[in-house]
Amino acid sequence: MTSLAFVAVSMGVGLGILLVVQGIRGKQILPDSSPTQRETLRTRAAWIAGAGLAAIVTLAATGWPAASAAAAIGVLVASTRRGHRQDNVDGVARTEAIAAWTEMIRDNMAGAAGLEQALIAASSVAPAAIRVEVRRFARRLDDVSLAEALAMLGDDLQHPSADLVVAALVNASRMETRDLGALLGRLADSIRGDVRMRLRVEVGRARIRTSARIVMGVTVFTAAFIFFFSRDLLSVYDTPVGQAWLVVVLAFFMLGLWLLDRFSQIEMPERFTARRVATKGSTL
Repeated sequence: MTSLAFVAVSMGVGLGILLVVQGIRGKQILPDSSPTQRETLRTRAAWIAGAGLAAIVTLAATGWPAASAAAAIGVLVASTRRGHRQDNVDGVARTEAIAAWTEMIRDNMAGAAGLEQALIAASSVAPAAIRVEVRRFARRLDDVSLAEALAMLGDDLQHPSADLVVAALVNASRMETRDLGALLGRLADSIRGDVRMRLRVEVGRARIRTSARIVMGVTVFTAAFIFFFSRDLLSVYDTPVGQAWLVVVLAFFMLGLWLLDRFSQIEMPERFTARRVATKGSTL
């Protein structure tokens, strides 16, 4: 109980010192942010609080600082994995939306007076995943040229597939492109192919993640069962040497989880970088 009180008091003192120093320096603790950013900050704060609570509960139950630190790290790793899974889902939805938007532009060009009118028409019915960026692009057309607005749209979307579409549209805005509709159609098919590939890869990796969860769950359950029903078998970890060996064991366990997380991430291809028009008449 003394160790638990020491940890709680230390956390409170550290937070209090941070608040006092920031107040003396006149610094804002929480910066102004959009509703999405505020929601992200609240989610991160909740996970951090959960990690601290897990560490305190584990320390109170076992008295092992190594297990307490491992519990906190495990909660933070779980939050990271959850964020990666959500990023993968959002990435697939965003890629699919770019393909649908490309097809909208191609279809609108048949009945619109020109490329700019087709883009404006497509912006009003853009897919939800990219609607904010595309509508911002449409509003910018009142202030900047079409090529510059397209370059800014590519910066906002920050997606390799969007870069290909933006490059084709910028080139079309600078010169007559007779086969732009056919080019956009081929780009849309290619982007949808990328979506299908990512979904197949995700299905294969889902099996690996399921196996990893089973292994981790069985390991944690076995350790908890031994701790509560055969405590004498774990008494060796009550000593400083035992805690050092526990750190080694947990480090290898965490390394395995990190490798599984690292291998489950999909590496995106390199993006075009120098798109923005710097001087009049410059090209991509």
